[in-house]
Amino acid sequence: MTVTAAYSVCRTIAKREAKNFYYAFRVLPKRKSDAMCAVYAFMRRADDIADDESMTIDERREVMRRWLEDWRAARQSGASSDPVFIALNDTQKAFGIPDKLLEDLVKGTTMDLEPSFAPEGGVQTYANFDELYRYCYLVASVVGLVCIRIFGYSDARAERFAEETGIAFQLTNILRDVKEDVERGRIYLPLDMIAQHGVSVERVRELAAGATLEANEREMLGALAAKAQDYYVSANELLPLIDADSRAALWVLVMIYYDLLTRIRARKYDVFSSRVRVPTAGKLVLLARGALMALRNRRQA
Repeated sequence: MTVTAAYSVCRTIAKREAKNFYYAFRVLPKRKSDAMCAVYAFMRRADDIADDESMTIDERREVMRRWLEDWRAARQSGASSDPVFIALNDTQKAFGIPDKLLEDLVKGTTMDLEPSFAPEGGVQTYANFDELYRYCYLVASVVGLVCIRIFGYSDARAERFAEETGIAFQLTNILRDVKEDVERGRIYLPLDMIAQHGVSVERVRELAAGATLEANEREMLGALAAKAQDYYVSANELLPLIDADSRAALWVLVMIYYDLLTRIRARKYDVFSSRVRVPTAGKLVLLARGALMALRNRRQA
């Protein structure tokens, strides 16, 4: 398969699955957009293996192990029949993306395959925010560190801001997905934060099953939202540090995620009765504004 055809396959995957990310990809120059699609397709495959509930945890570990061996072999030889590996290899060469970042990304995904069970209820949990931060770093901040290599930057501060922007995005995802995660045996709300607000693991499970949300439980979710809000400050710091032709893409992505957090707050943290979403119409408005921003930035470059 040619590199061009491989990128086309990755773009199809991103267009079908990426949702929020694909809106941002569309306002990038094509070379960078193709690269983002390749990285996304790689991420998507790792997530799909980790979340495939048709297999046991042990089976998923084995499939992930074999898939990673195939990717590493493709990196060594420079040859593969997998279009995602072909496109990703080209992207890594073009934008100087080290294997270590992608290895860390997969490490974050496989954390869900090796759960530590809490005595309160036999679900995957995190004792405190430091533990949760490590998880968020691996599954989200690493993505940010890959993305800025594609976006382009010269100021080293961009790396810290990209890390913290990833934390903001992942905390927003955690808030949105509390119900779905509980149903999968995962609670990403830190145990010390849960206890601080007089809530238990079992109570979180009851909320996911339809129990009425109480004031202290809204405060618990609000505490995590406040942490996300603090990290969104780094997104504003990051924007001027990346190349002008990529700023619109990052702006679109930040605005979509921040809008999601705003909607969660407007719902008074009721993320259990129905899934909180940014409507397609709202995303299209942001995309249009981002396209105009990209056009202005390219004219000024």
